[in-house]
Parts: sequence; structure tokens; C-alpha cells
Amino acid sequence: MTTTVVLGTGIVGEAAIWDLVRRGHDVRIADLDPDTVDRVSERYAVEGDTVDVSDGASVRHLLDGADVVVSAVPYRFGQAVAEAAVATRTHYCDFGGNPSVVATQLRLGAAARDAEIAVVPDCGLAPGLANVLARADVGALGDGTVDRVTLRVGALPAEPVGALGYQLAFNPVGLINEYAEPCEILSGGHHTEVEPLTGIESISVPGIGELEAFHTAGGSSSLPRLLAGRVLDLDYKTLRYPGHGRIFAAMRELGLFDETPDPVTGITPRDVLVNALARNLPSGGPDVVIVVTEAVARDRRSGHLLIDRHDGRFSALARTTAFPATALADVMGGGGIEPGARTMDDAIDAATLMPLLADVGIAAEATGAERP
Repeated sequence: MTTTVVLGTGIVGEAAIWDLVRRGHDVRIADLDPDTVDRVSERYAVEGDTVDVSDGASVRHLLDGADVVVSAVPYRFGQAVAEAAVATRTHYCDFGGNPSVVATQLRLGAAARDAEIAVVPDCGLAPGLANVLARADVGALGDGTVDRVTLRVGALPAEPVGALGYQLAFNPVGLINEYAEPCEILSGGHHTEVEPLTGIESISVPGIGELEAFHTAGGSSSLPRLLAGRVLDLDYKTLRYPGHGRIFAAMRELGLFDETPDPVTGITPRDVLVNALARNLPSGGPDVVIVVTEAVARDRRSGHLLIDRHDGRFSALARTTAFPATALADVMGGGGIEPGARTMDDAIDAATLMPLLADVGIAAEATGAERP
């Protein structure tokens, strides 16, 4: 039996715990708050520990003897937890999303190979599942140059809410990070960056309707670097209901993303914005996750469409973030991932991953073979 530690017991962490228990893992959980540990461990009949993930020695002690760790803690702790996993010879995966942190984790490749374990960040929805599907699209076109690869991903309320058409699906700190950082793309075969909240375009999604897409950070993960030389143009954009992107672009122009403290109060404009979002945006309503990927080479096209909804137990975002990682953890526990450090789309292919998601109802539809 695979022994798997889940660090963090938020909404996504709970979904990961549920799925790992369902898959037959010996699950142990850990969180900073003892009351949360007691509540979650009782709910899922698993062992629980209180741990401060900023304390490397405590994390190493927790991971000692475990086969796999699934990290669901904030990304700023990702490097330290990955290093602890290498030190204890524990396979590691997380939900990623911050390019700078992931870049440092990937530098653990040699140490991970020596420890005979896999370190795999960026294993959620996007980066993660969407990137695996995009790699499958590229592979379906065979050898030769691919003209264009696009990833369009959104986690939305089932119906638009308020002027932003949005409900909080995760911590607003992470949301603003995606809207504030440079976005990695391929343009003309060259790796480059573009500004977030730009490139707004309309997209019609079957069964959903008209949405908008715009550049955001983190979602492309390592694809621009992995596919440079094979793909000419590649970009990742977030899907939202129309109007959302321009409102946040205006906030950015007005300096509300600024992290410079006020000389009198010590408060940053970004603090004010994050607090306002946390206080005033709705959360917890029915949601939908949409993934649209496509690769085009001359007159050939390969794509995927994935639509997932709240299942009555977990939100669509929790499902599509947690379950790809837990499926990977299952493969890791069986020794099916090559030792070293790589992102999810370079660690597992869609032909292996998607069947492992079928019994939780996550499926992607192939979308044709001819360019429109």
C-alpha cells in the first residue's frame, strides 16, 4: 500500500484526501491548525498531524517513511517542501502556479535522481491537466513544425455574478499574482513574455456561450521552453465572462496591484485590493471549469474540450485541481514516474492520465482533425 502525506487541508487538499483514500492509499494529513486537522482526519478516517511547513526539520520528520507527498500549501513553501521530499526520498507533487518557485524546484533534478524519486510541480488544472492535453494535441500532429498551440482555461461561477461576473474560487492573493506577473509565450518560435490582462479575445464555448480570454501568468508552465523549436506560437489565456479582464486591467493601471507600502500606514495598494476582494466577492456557489486546447499545423488541427461542474461534494475547481495530482500520485506510488524533476506535462502523458480520471467523471472530448 502506498503511504501518502497530504500537506494542507483546504478545499483542494480535502478533495485530494478523498480521492487518495478512494484509491486505497494509506493517507496521512498535516496542517498548521490542530482543530482543522482533527476535523478533517475524523471526516476521512485518516491519521493527522499538526506541522508548520516553514520548519524544515518538522516537515522532514513528517515525510520520513512516506512514499509520496502531495503539497497543497501556498506556493511560497513549495521549494522547502520539495527539498524535504528529496532529503527523505519521498516522491513529490504540488499544484504549482508560480513560475519562479517552479523554476527553483526543477533545479532539484540531479538530487531527485540520486534519491530515486520524482519531483513534479504544476500538477493541478492549469498548470497541470490543461498542459498535458496540449502536449497530446502537439503529439497528435506528428513530426514537423506546429504553427500554433493555444490553451484557454477558466474556473467560473455557473452563472455570472456581479460586475466582474466572478466568484472567489481560491485565495485572492493567487488571483492577483496571475493578473500581475509576466506571461510566458512562444512567438515566432522564440520564448518571450507579454503583459498580463492583455490580448483580450472572444471565444464561444459549446454549452456555455460567449466568454473572453486574456493573458495571465503561470498557466503555460514549462511548455514554452519544452516546445521551443517545435512550435512557432504558443500562449495561455484565462477564460472569464465578458468585461472581467478590462476591469482588472483598469485596476492594474491605477496602481492597485502595487506592493509598495504606504509611508504612513505601511499598507500596500495590493493589500487593500486583496482584502476588498476577499470581503466582497461571493464564493461557494455552483461552478464550472472549462479547458479548451488546440494545436494547428498547416491544414491539420488537434484539440480538446473539457467541461466539469460541481458534483455535489466538491467544486469543479477542486475536482480538476486535486484529482490530476492524486492520479499522478497513484502512478508515483507504483514507481511509474521517472526519477528527476519535471513539470506534469513532461512527466505523464494524456493516454496514461485521462483513464485514471474517468471514474471521477473528468473527461476531455477530442475536437476534430481539420483546421477550421
